Amino acid sequence: MDERRVIATDRAPAAIGPYSQAIRCGALVFLSGQVALDPATGLIVGGDDVAAQTEQVMRNLAAVLEAAGATFGDVLKSTVFLTDLGDFQTMNGIYGRFFEGVDPPARACVEVSRLPRDAKVEIELVAAVR
Repeated sequence: MDERRVIATDRAPAAIGPYSQAIRCGALVFLSGQVALDPATGLIVGGDDVAAQTEQVMRNLAAVLEAAGATFGDVLKSTVFLTDLGDFQTMNGIYGRFFEGVDPPARACVEVSRLPRDAKVEIELVAAVR
């Protein structure tokens, strides 16, 4: 097995539990799920607004990808967790903007009963670093 390496940046929220922002193993980078936490304050951004939350989630993921030497164009797989699938189209429009100009990754989207900090959306990624 290739060596595991922790990826961390202060431009994304610090972990709120016993996990890393991301782990790189060989060419693969596994990004932990991000919710809409402001990296500076640790507070949820956007209240109950799924659009504002999704925007923050994607900015957090962009920061972790950058720390790993990757971009959204390197993402192979994403998993989206929503507390209400009725928010899918709103989330999907914002999510899609971050993949403009690149082939989007494989994806799953599921509704869950609750997320950390009562967030409305959480997204995790797997990327390949060149």
